Amino acid sequence: MCFRGQVTGLMTSQSNRERALHTVPASLALQLIELVGRWHLPAEELLAGVGLEKPPDDPMDRVPVPTMCALLERARLLTGEPGLGYYMGLQKRVSVYGYLGFAATSASSVREALELALKFAPMFSRALTIELRTNDGLASLYVHEHADLGSARDIVLISLMFGLHTIAAALTGRAQVGSYEFTFPEPDYYPRFEHLAPRTRFGQPANRILIDAAVLDSPIVTADPTALRLARTLCERQLEELGFDTELVDRVRRLIARDESGFSSLEQVAARIHLSPRTLKRRLAAQGISYSSLLDRERRERALALLRSSRLSIDEVAERLDYSTASTFVRAFHRWTGTTPAAYRRAKVRAPGATTRE
Repeated sequence: MCFRGQVTGLMTSQSNRERALHTVPASLALQLIELVGRWHLPAEELLAGVGLEKPPDDPMDRVPVPTMCALLERARLLTGEPGLGYYMGLQKRVSVYGYLGFAATSASSVREALELALKFAPMFSRALTIELRTNDGLASLYVHEHADLGSARDIVLISLMFGLHTIAAALTGRAQVGSYEFTFPEPDYYPRFEHLAPRTRFGQPANRILIDAAVLDSPIVTADPTALRLARTLCERQLEELGFDTELVDRVRRLIARDESGFSSLEQVAARIHLSPRTLKRRLAAQGISYSSLLDRERRERALALLRSSRLSIDEVAERLDYSTASTFVRAFHRWTGTTPAAYRRAKVRAPGATTRE
């Protein structure tokens, strides 16, 4: 029985129809079923709560994001374990990522494995994307959300970010020291897991992992150049079959951030890559993204950088970001972070050991 077909009737609201545009591999559902077995919870009982009769037959099948989130919340309820995300992160195996996991295990270094993840992540899911930034000896691995994860948001983000650290330790053969930042408030269950991730801050402007940039050059113990060539071919083939064009999205992002004086318009970007604005919008939509969302992300990241590392006034920052008024910028910043630009700047100035490194 097709896993996707069983859940079609569950997604009736407009919100769910939009969220259903995002899917994840059925391997994640199988991993969850395996995990809850530790609480002696039958798979049938877990699945019945979201209208499913049996586990998926094919790990490569696709599960709509609303269904996966419902499974996570039901697992949390039935096990009585609110910190389920940490358990999932601890048991995370690179094999759950299929061909992409195969490529990562064959890469020569952590940096190369992350570059592969950045390029081929859409074949796993478009609900979340990752972005690597390095500056002044610090590497930041951002996790961007493109789907409504509902009340399972903490489970998803913790399991992903903590899981990436677990996988990095397995690939390099040694524990990697880093810190975590999450945008949601500190959950009540965190003190029970603080020993696993002591360097964690909640209520931050972005979801990200911070590590020493030198870690990126750590060799991977299972590196295999021949296997890597095969893995790349398999990933590229699957990405093509799914209809993704990650190079277009990356190129548009680079062209949007024109320079420190402002951002490029849709028409300007389209002209640079020899497409009509209408065609560019259509091709971006096929990747589950829009020009406006890419522009919004670039404005957000530049705003955070300017508020941390410059003495510009709020009005001047708004002007640098191409906002017509400072009040428009303040509203956008509150939407991004839940606070105001002035409050964010004051908090960064007061923070012990505050740094402008990204």
